[in-house]
Amino acid sequence: MLLKNIISSLNFFSSLSDEELELLASFSVVTAYDKEYVVHYEKTQSSSLLFLLEGVAKAYKIDKHNNEIFLHYIYAPSLLSDISSLKKETLISFSNVSLIEDSKILIIDYKKFKEHFLSKGHLCLEFTNEIILKSQQLQSLINREFIFTSVAKVAMMLHDDIEMFNSLKRTEISLILNIQPETLSRVLNRLKRDNIIDSKNTKITILDKEALLLVYEE
Repeated sequence: MLLKNIISSLNFFSSLSDEELELLASFSVVTAYDKEYVVHYEKTQSSSLLFLLEGVAKAYKIDKHNNEIFLHYIYAPSLLSDISSLKKETLISFSNVSLIEDSKILIIDYKKFKEHFLSKGHLCLEFTNEIILKSQQLQSLINREFIFTSVAKVAMMLHDDIEMFNSLKRTEISLILNIQPETLSRVLNRLKRDNIIDSKNTKITILDKEALLLVYEE
């Protein structure tokens, strides 16, 4: 597939004309990366704007004891770069981002992107929407870490990330949610008793999505 067509398939660039897509493609490239590749580290500066085309990535931080603090997953197609300002010439990462499966990434020269698009008022709305999305992710993180009960944490992950939940080991889920494995088991048993979920061979099936939503929204 032509690079122009790859770019046009992303909602972020759907407003661009064919001529603008050709221009953007002239300073862009698509690169394949293996699982566990670290896309960028926290607080590093980058001259590239990155979009995840295929695969899944993980955003996380490292605390002073060298422990990994999970933030959220990033699913394709999605913007990988953190946007905090439209004025700076480089992008600064809020967190570490690594790939959890083989992936493809669209890499755009950010300086040229600013020159030919942002400085002319193109795609500024899309950038604003991405900033809002990052803010919402931060709100969800605050709720998960400081406000939600263990039951609400598990319910939210089941509701929002059932495929990922079923692909991980219970110990990995416990680490992500910052709860004990025994607590995770008790919560799953409770949700099962309430006929909200069912399980077979460690795989969870949601029986009542509305009830699951109420568990962490009330």
